[in-house]
Amino acid sequence: MPTSIMPADTTLLTLKSRRSIRRYRPDPVPGLLIERILEAAIWAPSAHNRQPWRFAVTTAPATRESLARAMGERLRRDLEADGAPEALIIKDTQRSFSRITGAPCLIVVCLSMLDMDTYPDERRQHLEFLMAAQSAAMAGQNLLLGAAALGLGTCWMCAPLFAPDVVRDLLNLPEDWQPQGLVTVGYPAETKVKTRHSLEKSIVWR
Repeated sequence: MPTSIMPADTTLLTLKSRRSIRRYRPDPVPGLLIERILEAAIWAPSAHNRQPWRFAVTTAPATRESLARAMGERLRRDLEADGAPEALIIKDTQRSFSRITGAPCLIVVCLSMLDMDTYPDERRQHLEFLMAAQSAAMAGQNLLLGAAALGLGTCWMCAPLFAPDVVRDLLNLPEDWQPQGLVTVGYPAETKVKTRHSLEKSIVWR
């Protein structure tokens, strides 16, 4: 097994100290800081360097509430179709509503296939989509790390994957924008302690 000694590095410290924050102070996030974390996002690597990520930003309370309600209605319909008990439906929809409306800034990370390669067969076209999705996810990770470096809290929510049409319609997004994740952003009102499994659980050396 290769070994190395790495000096302390601020980037590594940010990686290890970042947490998913779900409770925020009401203080607005300055536009300059939002632009800085989006700048960090677009410096992520991407397939073919096509940079398929797109970002929809909202800080308007009315928009955040409308989005939360619309997504909550879709969540309720899905849970009702699953036969979930009403108590669970209320709990899940209220939790989602609280998390979305409680953040002073929302950033929806989307992807667009407009600049990606096209193939005549379904297999390669699906793989090209996965490459775009991976690229958008890496941009999202850069966004989370950039926010943490600036003292902001964030949480990546996968909910838009279950209601992409709802998110696109409510935010009036271009037709080619495919929502992948919703990032809540704000100044943390909570602290989190997390652990990770040992490397031995996740790595094989060959």
